[in-house]
Amino acid sequence: MASDPAAGGAAGEGGLPAEIAVRLRGAAKVYDNGVQALSALDLDIRRGEFVSLLGPSGCGKSTALRLIAGLSRPSGGIVQVARRANTGSHAIGFVFQEPTLMPWASVADNVRLPLRLARLPRADTEARAREALARVGLADFADVYPRELSGGMKMRVSLARALVTDPDILLMDEPFAALDEITRFRLNNDLMALWRSLRKTVVFVTHSVFESVYLSQRVVVMTSRPGRISAEFRIVAPEPRLEEFRTSASYAAQCREVSAALARASNEGGA
Repeated sequence: MASDPAAGGAAGEGGLPAEIAVRLRGAAKVYDNGVQALSALDLDIRRGEFVSLLGPSGCGKSTALRLIAGLSRPSGGIVQVARRANTGSHAIGFVFQEPTLMPWASVADNVRLPLRLARLPRADTEARAREALARVGLADFADVYPRELSGGMKMRVSLARALVTDPDILLMDEPFAALDEITRFRLNNDLMALWRSLRKTVVFVTHSVFESVYLSQRVVVMTSRPGRISAEFRIVAPEPRLEEFRTSASYAAQCREVSAALARASNEGGA
């Protein structure tokens, strides 16, 4: 089936409703080595929604992000991503598993990179980089170098770099997996605060049931490879979602339910 990795926007434009940021229909991905990562993946993500993709290793979660970002093309099916009405372009920020910072450049220069590639004026890039750093709590670290930062701070820089272009959609591929638990909890809280403030559409990949339930409005559980959707959960939580939710009976119950679905999904698939 022909793929359309970038259709849609306003109601009726490209067939993508106004409230939908991302739509996958029958999306499949087979790599050149014959490995089928995704099979018939159907998923709608609403504008401003925080969705986590949860599943066993190798189930295609990261592949799904790459299809949404346009970094890879589907082997079949349709991938639609909303366009900005005023420019007709996509506005996507991507936070990878590793910070991938340039060690020879300052923190501000690392954050400024997407704006420089877009050839924006230096004065504009400087102001926007410092604003993005302030959003992630690193306003005082603009002139230091990555080697001087902790792992959590490096990931904050990566997040600031993704936010500096003011994307509509933020894709996050297990960004906190390598961090210690205390740092991970703190970044979870800070990400929640950012999402409440900016209301970006967030698609978050994680292996952690606990992280997915704490962060998300909706958790999508995927099967073993080839990945497809096994179950979805609408998370019931107070807003704003604060640390108290993490120790609540409701959180524990929802984690158990999602964990059971993940166990079942790990036995599905077929490749």
